[in-house]
Amino acid sequence: MESMGKKRPRPRRSFTPEFKAEIVDLCRRGDRSVGQIAKDFDLTETAVRLWVRPGRGRRGRT
Repeated sequence: MESMGKKRPRPRRSFTPEFKAEIVDLCRRGDRSVGQIAKDFDLTETAVRLWVRPGRGRRGRT
């Protein structure tokens, strides 16, 4: 019963630059919120926001 209520950490995943670019494009279209897009693609909002944020070196890298 020690594990009750404790979530296991999500394994780290990597994404292709093409996938990230598609997610960024969806966010910039404005049809859905960042939160909704993250939920739809089983991503964290934090990751999506990092990809969308301009001027960040992490955008587009795996």
